[in-house]
Formats: sequence, structure tokens, C-alpha cells
Amino acid sequence: MAWKAIDVHAHFSTREGTLSMMKYSIGLQKYYLKREVTAEELLAMSKSDEAMAEDFVQAGVKGILVGWDTEAETGDPAMSNDYVASMVRRFPEAFIGGFGCVDPWKGKRAVAEAERCVKDLGLIGMKFQSSAQGFFPNDRRFYPLWEKCAELGAPIQLHTGTTGLGAGMPGGGGIKLKYTRPIPYIDDVAADFPELKIICLHPAWPWQDEAIAMAIHKPNVFFDLSGWSPKYFPEVLKREIRSRLKDRVMFGSDYPLMPFDMLFKAWAAENYDQEIMARIFYKNVIRILGLDTDEAEFK
Repeated sequence: MAWKAIDVHAHFSTREGTLSMMKYSIGLQKYYLKREVTAEELLAMSKSDEAMAEDFVQAGVKGILVGWDTEAETGDPAMSNDYVASMVRRFPEAFIGGFGCVDPWKGKRAVAEAERCVKDLGLIGMKFQSSAQGFFPNDRRFYPLWEKCAELGAPIQLHTGTTGLGAGMPGGGGIKLKYTRPIPYIDDVAADFPELKIICLHPAWPWQDEAIAMAIHKPNVFFDLSGWSPKYFPEVLKREIRSRLKDRVMFGSDYPLMPFDMLFKAWAAENYDQEIMARIFYKNVIRILGLDTDEAEFK
């Protein structure tokens, strides 16, 4: 079959994914889907591994899965990176790769786990959610982690801008947005580790201009456009997608919160030309992440 896109940012709709994000999952349901649910109901709604994989096959999307570990900040159990890798291995028709995750506050254990994820599990790189994990990426205490990822040639994903986590909850669920500001917190890391590929997750609102400036200035910085319908992108971002960022942006859904059919309709409504859409949906991610796949598989 011909695939439509590669999704560079897909979470888990399975029981393991729900458990690892339980502190925020109930709030996410209320914020995005406007429904009140209990923890028990959420777990009952979770999908089997097979059903989750089928979501991607039916949508014509090759997923890149992301792990989750916020143990130090939330107390929720970390998702096993072995589980992330096993999903990629067991369902190659649905998933083309995965990013491990480790809580950076775990120090030397975090560094060792990053190495294991790449060398032993075959994962692409490492994903971090600075606001949920409660850390500034440019804090020197975390530089050994970035050094290891750079040494491994493993890209990192760093959250930028506001987050649906905790949105609408008292005090935002304890989430502090300051951790995800692009400049100086991510820009410092990009400057200090020029060989490290950094993927900024989401459109970075309300710091759009900072993120765009950083990506234009630093060749090792890229964007994923997940978590938002493109109709809500600020005009400055829409303009740059057509010009200076056309080789730096990648499609992402933030599955399972953003349905694929809705996203594809929203992208089509923006009237980007065919070549820009091909870059966003699959060409850029294949090049940036060095994926072992043929562009001819996509349409």
C-alpha cells in the first residue's frame, strides 16, 4: 500500500501508556475530548497492542513511537523502553521507529539507559518533556545526558511551548511552562552540542518567534508540528513553513489525542503546495532521522 505520512510523535493508547501518564490522562480527556472519566474508565478504554497498531495501518501512517518517564516529578510508573522497542519490532507494518524516554533526574542511570535504548534496543533517540519532568535542558547537571546522545548519534526530542498536560486543572496540574521556552533553555544546548540533532516538539506557542529564530540560526534544530491542528498555527509559522522552515518541519499527530482523519483534512484545507506537503509528511523526517525507507512508498 501507499502510505500517507510518517508520524514523528505518537504516544500509546494501550494500558501501559495510560498508566505511565495517569496523573494527566484524566485532565487530557476533559481538555481535548470534553468528557469526564475516572482512572478505572480510562484503563478500561485502553487498547490492545494489536488495536493500536491497526489504527496506524488503517490511517495509512507509519508511526514513530515515544516513551514516557516522569517518575521523579509525578510518581507515575515509567513506561518500559523495552515495551516501546517491542511495539516497533512486533508491528513493522504500523511503526517505523521509536524514541526512548528516561527521567533526566535519574543521573547516571539516565545516561546508561539512553545508551541501552540506542545500542541494545535499536531506538532512534530519546524524548523528553521538560515541563512534566520539571527540568531546564541547559542545566549543566544534564549535560552528560546530551553528551551521551551526541556520542551515540541519537537525536533528542524536547518539548516546546504550552502543553495540554494539566491544561484546565487547578494550577495547571503543577506544570510550569517556563521549562519549555526555546531561548535560552534549548538554544544553549543546540549551541553547546552542534552535532546533536534536536527536534522541538509542537509549534512552541507562545514563543513561536524564538523557536523559528533558533531553528534558522542552528542547523541542528528541527520542528515537529504535533499536537495542534494546522488551522490554529500563527501566520508567522505558516509563512515560514512555506519558506525558511520547509526543510526543517515534520508531521506529528500526538496520537491518540489528535485523530488522523481530522488532521489530514485540516492540512488539506491549508492549501500548501504538493511539494511542501511531501516534505512535511515524509521527506523531511526520512532525511533528518536517516530512516531506512523508500520515499516511493508514500503518496
